[in-house]
Amino acid sequence: MSCGAWVLLMGTRIDKDTFTDEEYRLFRERLELSIDVLGEVISQPGFGTGAATIGAELELSLVGGDGRPVARNQVIRAAIGDPRIALELNRFNMEVNASPVALAGKPFEELGGELTTLLDQIAATAARHGARPAVIGILPTLRPDDLSRAMVTDEARYRALDNGLRRLRAGPFRIQIAGADRLDLVSDDVAVEGANTSFQVHLRVEPDSYARVYNATQLATAAVLAVAGNSPVFLGHRLWEETRIALFKQSVDDRQPGPHRRRARTTLGSGWLRGDAAALFRESVRLHEPLLPVLAEPDEQVSASADQPPALEELRLHQGTVWPWNRAIYDPAAGGHLRVEMRALPAGPTVIDMMANAAYLIGLSLWIADQDPRWTYALPFERADHNLYRAAQDGLSAELTWPSFRRDQTRTVRASALIEQTLPAARHGLLAAGVQDSEVNRLLEVIARRASSGRTGACWQRAALAAAVSRGSADPFAVMLGQYLERSATGEPVDTWPVR
Repeated sequence: MSCGAWVLLMGTRIDKDTFTDEEYRLFRERLELSIDVLGEVISQPGFGTGAATIGAELELSLVGGDGRPVARNQVIRAAIGDPRIALELNRFNMEVNASPVALAGKPFEELGGELTTLLDQIAATAARHGARPAVIGILPTLRPDDLSRAMVTDEARYRALDNGLRRLRAGPFRIQIAGADRLDLVSDDVAVEGANTSFQVHLRVEPDSYARVYNATQLATAAVLAVAGNSPVFLGHRLWEETRIALFKQSVDDRQPGPHRRRARTTLGSGWLRGDAAALFRESVRLHEPLLPVLAEPDEQVSASADQPPALEELRLHQGTVWPWNRAIYDPAAGGHLRVEMRALPAGPTVIDMMANAAYLIGLSLWIADQDPRWTYALPFERADHNLYRAAQDGLSAELTWPSFRRDQTRTVRASALIEQTLPAARHGLLAAGVQDSEVNRLLEVIARRASSGRTGACWQRAALAAAVSRGSADPFAVMLGQYLERSATGEPVDTWPVR
């Protein structure tokens, strides 16, 4: 969850990795000013209106023939020369950025086609450097020495992020995750976060409906995550169905050890959004210290303008270093607009699996957003937060709390059953947004088969690993990954994969 997740503003040049107290002070001043300006921009008639669009960022790892990470992202990216392909936090990570497309029509076919093209570019170039892309939530062949500071990509922005987190933390990061093989890891470096690779989906939302869509996404995320798990293993430990969720939160936690008075940088949030999108930015500034106090050139557009929305570079940069599972995005491009960035989904197993996850999440969110808001608010926000972590831990067997159609009542239901019950709602949401019927049916059928068969990416990995262990394989994690990459290359959805 790094490059796009770490720094939204790729145009900001970061050429140093330490900052002075004065730079932090000036940056905070700019943030306070930017919040006021953003509120004015959002409230202007006509701002951010227009057709809904979707976009995506996909993170991946580079591995060799033995399944071990290959630390050559800079060389491979330079050889490709495509601006849609970016570096990531660790030297074995890369990211591909798909262009935004209209939600109406066949957006997932278009988005998936571009991602496939970019992955093919990486595969062809990486092969000349003894590597191949692995699109998987957490690389199962990682070892502790793959996650040292020496593995951080050699760019000032990543060193600065590492320094910024360590400056606030003032101590090592402790990762504790319960599972079949409990993990207790202490690390001094943010490189541990580079073990995570995610599939981040962006949905453009008009300001007037932003709160409804954002809240709906907060509620829908757990159900989708339960059927999308693809990260059951980390450092040889069998952990959660979607271990990324626990690992990411702890690996970028800048709070010092002991009782916590402030919120972690990675959460679902503190409550249902009842104001406009600016409230989410205001909360980020109020709760979280800056990590990258990079001061932009003085902005002539210091006040709101309908013709040329201000860049607000400092605010966008700060927002890029706060990592809620669903994040508010302000973008001055194309006349200015707002997006919801949906950040909880894992990378992989295949493009069609990721498109199905995105379709289910967007469709269900849009359907919920169309209901009476009181239906959403009937669920205490703390239960929505609890849902997300239970879905990550237990996948399809998670017990999730969901609003009932009776006033102010909720019910608890197994995730697999909830998915079956909410697929018609997701279908309705996508069709109402103009997505073609054939596209909707094709992708939601992938979700339906996964939920009914129990064969998610995480379930397949665990079964393949167990089979490799039973055969006495010298390195069962490498064997499992090799089979995963072989199956992933077919493009067939994971519910169809056999276990050898």
